[in-house]
Amino acid sequence: MTRLAAHRGGARLWPENSLRAFRESLALGVDLLELDVHLSADGQVVVIHDALLDRTTNGQGTVGERTAAELVGLRLRDPDGGLTDERVPTLEDVLVLVAPSRAGLLVEVKGPVAGVNVIYERGDGDARITPGPAYAGLVGKTLALLRRHSMLGRVNVMGFSPEVITEMRALEPAVPTTFLVAAAHVRQVDARPAAAVAWATRLGATDLGIQHTLGSRELMKAARAAQLRVGVWTVNDEEAMRRAVELGVDVLTTDRPDLACRVLGR
Repeated sequence: MTRLAAHRGGARLWPENSLRAFRESLALGVDLLELDVHLSADGQVVVIHDALLDRTTNGQGTVGERTAAELVGLRLRDPDGGLTDERVPTLEDVLVLVAPSRAGLLVEVKGPVAGVNVIYERGDGDARITPGPAYAGLVGKTLALLRRHSMLGRVNVMGFSPEVITEMRALEPAVPTTFLVAAAHVRQVDARPAAAVAWATRLGATDLGIQHTLGSRELMKAARAAQLRVGVWTVNDEEAMRRAVELGVDVLTTDRPDLACRVLGR
């Protein structure tokens, strides 16, 4: 059965990665909340998507240059860009909210440089995938918080960077991991979408998370043969949602959890 994940809490409905978005999506009955983590200047794990503050908050500059106190004082923008009273949450804030519920978490580990998550190059007949810049210690700090709140059995740690997968597997092999692949990455190395299955398997990931336009029966067949679960993102219209469900994907990630609940008959 396809599980439903609210992307950044439901980014087309509420301020993305906000406590309000997570509360509202929990009330809708989603199976999973998807969120993004960065590291503050003083080593705290904070929940925000971009490495730059400008798009989603009333702040400027990079997340990693601000302390946690400075970050949580920033106001978040709504989907239309207007300022709200919602604040940048810490991962601890989110875990306190989610722990009493039945929902799981998809936690994407981000990097400190805008737009530089990973580099794909063609080499030796296959893709050469090079990690981009990373926050030192972010994976370990994220894991420690998840363990403290007894969430290890309800989380999947995700990343575009191979290092996120390998580091998480080294620290806690029992925690599921998702290797994320965008359509642009596949194009950069002139590969078939199903090649992403081999990339994820090579890293030891338990799941493959693909941009939904990469989804195909060929890819799903390869993933099942490799005993790999498949999630698709970010699926925001009804036709694409129905197609993903027909393909048999394991996780459908959307900015519109309200629409997805209707499509899935929730």
